[in-house]
Amino acid sequence: MATDYPRFRLRGIPEVRVLMCPGGIQRPERRLLARDVFRIVFYMPHDHPDIAHGVSHAIDCYMRAVGEGPKTINYVSRSYDEGSALTAEQWGWARLLLQNTRRWSFPDDYEDWAQREIEKRRFERGLLFTGGSGNRNGYEFEYKARIPWRPAPETTFVSLLTATLPIEFLERHGPGPVRRLVLDMASQLRFASGHAGLALRLYWWLPRADEALRIGPLRYPGLDLRDAWRHENQMGFQVDGVHWLNFLGSPVLTQLGGAEALRSRLRSAGTTVVPLDDERAVVSLGERPEVGDLSAGKTLPAYRELAQVLEPWLEPLFLGPSGDIAGETRYTSLLLTEGEARRWWRRFLD
Repeated sequence: MATDYPRFRLRGIPEVRVLMCPGGIQRPERRLLARDVFRIVFYMPHDHPDIAHGVSHAIDCYMRAVGEGPKTINYVSRSYDEGSALTAEQWGWARLLLQNTRRWSFPDDYEDWAQREIEKRRFERGLLFTGGSGNRNGYEFEYKARIPWRPAPETTFVSLLTATLPIEFLERHGPGPVRRLVLDMASQLRFASGHAGLALRLYWWLPRADEALRIGPLRYPGLDLRDAWRHENQMGFQVDGVHWLNFLGSPVLTQLGGAEALRSRLRSAGTTVVPLDDERAVVSLGERPEVGDLSAGKTLPAYRELAQVLEPWLEPLFLGPSGDIAGETRYTSLLLTEGEARRWWRRFLD
């Protein structure tokens, strides 16, 4: 299926990456730094026992769609292990991890070594399915169960489910089947919010010296750059921006007045609001995801309309210094200036 999606395959030398060669000499190594993907994300403010069934269902949906093999998914990492080939034995261990729904009360019920590992990785258990160690083929599925802190912290943390598909998968199958896949994955998840759409997957920090490489993606408002911020576990009940498919659950959907009330506030042609049940709905912005192009005046008005409706619930900008360039403080793993970061974050609001 032909599309006009721009390609983002950013290759170069990572900001902090060297390779030890024979003789002990270090030399830079070129890598795939980032690539365009179709990204699926769900934020679930629940502990693993309450969402295990839905997560297992989502994994099965994804694997049926992409298949298992060297060109898609054939590697798995469980919680704190280094990962290995996705054999029948490893599938068994992965299923056991998902099916174990014993309720823990952190930290009292863990052994000391387990407490240290959990605090270090910042999630209670997890699964990461990829195309292999170092493989960047665009297929990836990750689940991180939040830590069941006691007493509960003031900040609402979430369990995270995220998956990616290469853009070629979207082009080959078309937006209809991909949309059905996402809806199937969502059908049994207890999410507060979620989304699916075009995104930039970052594998390394981009080099400081290459200004065009770092700021080029800012030109496309429909390309999600959230990967550069990396604080998903703090999402809570907020919404992480606007995308092609936007999933809303409690309490946001309730505070909006429900699916019907939300539909009445959205007038853009092609925008649909479909209830999934009494507490969940999906807002679709057109028949296919759009990347936009600010240099050509393609500002994605349907995305802007939804963003303005959701503004009270949108996650505020989180900025922590990440480095400097020529003495100027930079932020996020794209090493943006504060102005660049703020303009991108509010691209559908200003």
